[in-house]
Amino acid sequence: MAKRFFYLLLLCLGATAALAQNDSLIYAEGKIFNAATKEPITARITYQSLPYGNRVGTLNNSNYSFPMFDNEKYAIIVEAQGFATAKFMLDPAEANGERKVLKDIELSVGNVGPRHPVGHVMRLDNLIFQVSRSKISEDSFEELDLLVNMMRENPTMVIQLEGHTDYQGNPKDNMKLSQDRVDAVREYLIDKRINKNRIKTKAFGGTQPLSRDDTPEAHRLNRRVEVRILQS
Repeated sequence: MAKRFFYLLLLCLGATAALAQNDSLIYAEGKIFNAATKEPITARITYQSLPYGNRVGTLNNSNYSFPMFDNEKYAIIVEAQGFATAKFMLDPAEANGERKVLKDIELSVGNVGPRHPVGHVMRLDNLIFQVSRSKISEDSFEELDLLVNMMRENPTMVIQLEGHTDYQGNPKDNMKLSQDRVDAVREYLIDKRINKNRIKTKAFGGTQPLSRDDTPEAHRLNRRVEVRILQS
């Protein structure tokens, strides 16, 4: 009986601690809009904790909301085609009475620099492979066709496809899988009549994770293919 009471007490204490943590959690929230017209803009929003980037995330929307864990500051980058990139640092010390850091972000049209500058890296967020394989899901074709169109519109562009896995499992197997996946993307582009000499590949396996958190979301973020502009 005493053992059962002790177990129930632990459950209650755990639930109380979890509720207390949720009650004290601070959220960053805001909207993205055109500085000139004040209309909402769907943008790519990337955020990561500072200073080490242990927690990262990406959103594609005209607004954002994410938790700021462990009272850490966060860097946020907002990108939308045709607009200048916006970069900010969000500080949990600026939270209001509702425990929210509110930051609406205006994007300006104008001096945005080269559309695809050399060295720029883009992540293919909607690229999906079968689990532990290099076969590309049909759901990925739409995003890959956007890459095809970008290269057709920029006939001198040379890219490097960079493959990453999470850091779990055998490092040698991860390196091979990341190479197989970028090779699969390269073949897709070649099948769409993009010159093979314009497409380089590089495999990193699990050596360059975006996050070291041991969570399904972090592992999903680490499994990615990125496009680096070598020549515009």
